[in-house]
Parts: sequence; C-alpha cells; structure tokens
Amino acid sequence: MSDTQDFSVENLGQCKISNPIEYSLVAGDSLAGYVNDDERIVHDVARTAGAEPRSFTSGELLELAGPREKVYFPAKHVHAGIVTCGGLCPGLNDVIRAIVRCLWHQYGVRRISGIPFGYNGLLPEFNLTPIELNPDEVDDIHKIGGTILGSSRGGGERTEELVDAIQRMNINMLFTIGGDGTQKGALALAHEIERRNLKVAVIGIPKTIDNDLRFIQKSFGFDTAVAKATEAVVSAHTEAHSAIFGVGLVRLMGRESGFIAAHTALASHEANFCLIPEVPFEIDGPNGLLEHLHQRLRQRNHAVIIVAEGAGQEHLQSAEATDASGNKRLGDIGVYLKQRIIDYFDSLKVGVNLKYIDPSYTIRSAEAAPTDSVYCSRLGNNAVHAAMSGKTKTLIGLVNNHFVHLPIPIAVASRNYVDPESSLWRDVIEATQQPVSMKN
Repeated sequence: MSDTQDFSVENLGQCKISNPIEYSLVAGDSLAGYVNDDERIVHDVARTAGAEPRSFTSGELLELAGPREKVYFPAKHVHAGIVTCGGLCPGLNDVIRAIVRCLWHQYGVRRISGIPFGYNGLLPEFNLTPIELNPDEVDDIHKIGGTILGSSRGGGERTEELVDAIQRMNINMLFTIGGDGTQKGALALAHEIERRNLKVAVIGIPKTIDNDLRFIQKSFGFDTAVAKATEAVVSAHTEAHSAIFGVGLVRLMGRESGFIAAHTALASHEANFCLIPEVPFEIDGPNGLLEHLHQRLRQRNHAVIIVAEGAGQEHLQSAEATDASGNKRLGDIGVYLKQRIIDYFDSLKVGVNLKYIDPSYTIRSAEAAPTDSVYCSRLGNNAVHAAMSGKTKTLIGLVNNHFVHLPIPIAVASRNYVDPESSLWRDVIEATQQPVSMKN
C-alpha cells in the first residue's frame, strides 16, 4: 500500500536553532539521541516470498517522530494552543498534560493556551476565554476522565474566523486533538494559514475511540474502551447464564468500524455473536440471526450478543440527518434487536429473559488505562517535537510500533475498517463460534 502513497511531511522552513534538549549526537553510544528526517520506515510490511527487492523514494516512507537537533521556533517566541474536539475519549487529559509538560520542561515554552470547548472556543459569539496552562495546572489531570478544556462538535468549518482568532492571539503552534472531522478542520486551518503567509505549525493527535483513522495502528483510548466494554459483556454473560433462556445484548460504539466490538469479543471470551458494520447479516430466515440464536439457546440455554452501533443499519429506517460533526445520525440497532428478539420468541411461545446493556458513555468518560496513559504521553511528547521542528499539516501516529509523522491529507482521505477476510475477523468467528455468514 505504501508503494502508491506520498508520505511527505510539510515544513514551515529551515530549522536553524539548536535544540535546547541536550541529546547525544553520536549513534551507538548508548545515550538518548536526536532523530533525523531521513530516518524512516516502510508502512506496508507484507511481502511475497521470492519477490524482487525494491528501493523506496523518501516520499514512500514514513518519517520517524522525535526531537530534532535543530528546531524552527525559538521557545521564547512560542505561543502554543491546544484544542480538544468531538466526543469524549479516555486519555484526552493525558495528552494535554504531556504536551504542556514537554513544552514547558523540555523546551522552555511559557505561553500555552487551552482553547475551551473545541473549535467553538475560537469563535466570537461564544465569548470564551482561553485557559492558561502550565505544569501545575495539569499535574493531576491524567487521573480523571474527560477533558479539562471541554469539547464540542462543529465549528471547524468556519475556517476564516478560526484563523482570524489564531492570528489575533498570536498563536504559532496549534495542537488539535480529535478524530476525522477535527483533523479535516485542522487541515483547512493549515491551508488558510498558509494562504495568509503565517508561520503556524498545525499538529494533530488522532483521537477516535472507534480506531478508524487510516494508516494509524491504534488510536489512544482504544485499549481503555475495550477493557470497559469487556466488563459490560461479562455482566451480560452473568445475567444470561443465570436465567432460563437468558440473552445478554450489549451495544458498543463503532459507527462505521467494528474494532471495539471485535476486540471485546476476543477479550471477553463470553460472546456468541459479534455484529459489526463491515459484515452484513440477516435477521430472519433459516440462516438469519434469530434462528441461530434459537439454536444456541436450545443447546446451551444462554447467549451473549455484541452489536456495534453502526451494524445492521440496512434493517432500520433512519433519517438523513447529521450531527454537528457531519456524521450521519444512526438508527438504534440495539433497541431494534432487543425488540425483534423478544417478538420472535413470543411468536414461538418461548419465554426469553433478555438483558440489554449500553455502556457507551461510561466507556467514553473513563480515565485512561495504564497502557493508554503511556501511549498518550508518548503521542503528546512527539507532537511537541514535531511542532518545535516546524512540521505542519501532520498527525502523530503509531505505525508498525514506531511513532511517525503522518500527513493529515492521507490520514483523513478514507476510514480504517475491519477487513472481513482478515485474521482479526477470523479470530472473532473462532472465538464466538458464530457462522461465517448469516445471509440466506
């Protein structure tokens, strides 16, 4: 895949200032060192045995993230802005904390502003005051969920007004923490900033609990989401196992991508059916969900179903309305399946004991698990290194276990989906023992 992509990262200009962080210049001396722009990795590591070896252009390779020997911005002239947009996600405060502490302690930056309530915090009609950030303000925020800056959807499309505010505040470094819509907004901001000949670094930290940003190995908050979702599935199994013809139905997040549902099915070992947007299924008929559920109950007396919120939308009548982020408003597949299951077994005159659990907001508002907290800290640090070295229109991401600079245009061009032919989905089928296909 990387053979046809251009991963070139844009720079504001030549870096001429010595980095105030004193790392080693000598490779192999067992000391922490700087990263060079020519240190890169291949994105697509899959190869066919016996294929001819090939070389790569610099644009086909991903630039490694990390501190550079020379930086673009003098610390005393930096005014950094941080904004969190979209829905909540575990780890937001951890990223904010990491950015502030790296700017302050490693580079000596003393002007750091938190933009309240997403992009709306830059719009005049909201009349919101930026939050002054320093290490004391952020010292303990990783211990709580949510974001101390507040968040909101929308506003990112008002590009000129947002750049007016950035220019008015003399911000020259903007960290945008958010998902697909947030980063599309950030890219538009960067284009308008460039049109005005301003020198402002725009660096994104990808936040999507659905893990659906393209090329990025894992979004922060995902591990926490799976851990919390697993707790819900375990509860559903306990309820189902304790009743005659007990059914536990758990609706999880996943608008277009079923990664949380798939990983939760693997982590819990309790689910018998996992329904995701990428794999269509039928409800009725001899090979439909209801018939397979009936077979499971006859054999084992209980069953657990995981359904991602975007699964089975073809069975629902949903409006064409969208939310403030431009996402299509989905029909509620969880409530729909609950009623269909009850009606089906009523028609058979078979009593079913169904417990429905929707832990969505409990998951989103949780504090980050230790694995996510570590990940967020490293994302935040690398975002600062990128901004100080004049990178722009760039996301910090994890690819093949390396932190890299990823051009925002490539990251937002399309979504990441569960491949029904992948080993991940095959493992889910083996864990749940559900049919490979539930289509008549």
